[in-house]
Amino acid sequence: MLKFCPALCLSMLLFALPLSAASTPAALKDVVSALEKGYAGLQDVQADFSQKTTITAVNREQKGSGEVLLKRPASATAMFRFNYTKPKQQIISNGKQVWFYTPDNKQVIVNSVAAMFAGGNSIALSYLTGLGHVSRDFDITFASEARDKNGNYQLELTPKKPSAVLARLQLTVSSEAVEQLQASGEVKNVFPVVASTVQDAGGNRTRIDYSRTKVNKGLDNGKFNFKIPEGVEVIKP
Repeated sequence: MLKFCPALCLSMLLFALPLSAASTPAALKDVVSALEKGYAGLQDVQADFSQKTTITAVNREQKGSGEVLLKRPASATAMFRFNYTKPKQQIISNGKQVWFYTPDNKQVIVNSVAAMFAGGNSIALSYLTGLGHVSRDFDITFASEARDKNGNYQLELTPKKPSAVLARLQLTVSSEAVEQLQASGEVKNVFPVVASTVQDAGGNRTRIDYSRTKVNKGLDNGKFNFKIPEGVEVIKP
């Protein structure tokens, strides 16, 4: 079973877009600008995802997959829903509460968003509302391999205020989005991230890849509420 943690929720914000290979490498500032300008237009998204978590202490990998929904209200914290098909579980938030439901165990963990991201983990909360300020919150460089095999740009981001759940973030940014910015000054792909890897203070890493992405379709708020089934044990940390 995958372990519930803020890094997992944080990771959920990063989605894939169509890939293309640019002929001329872009400057770092253009890649960062494509990321920030693209994400500024995001209202909601629905996508399939695959996830791989590497637990350093025991040298073990955990894999998961399913569907994710995300909505960013104009004046509230983002809402999200992870429907895992493997393993079978759900992680849901209406922007105030978070529910982690494991039907096989007949258990649901209930926590507040504020508690989950309290103290030094507050930077993680900003990633539930947008990637629009990475240049403010992170020191950014190209990764050791600046581009992947498809020509997309790979960034290494170190938080200016590291926390237990976010020690390092790696992003792969669509070269198509960067090309759009260079050509017109605009980014049509509002999710210009192909893949992301979150590393926590213990060295554990979670990579998420996304596919079949649908953006700004007007997701209903009701999709981000959870009614606890009868007979399920409720755990409040």
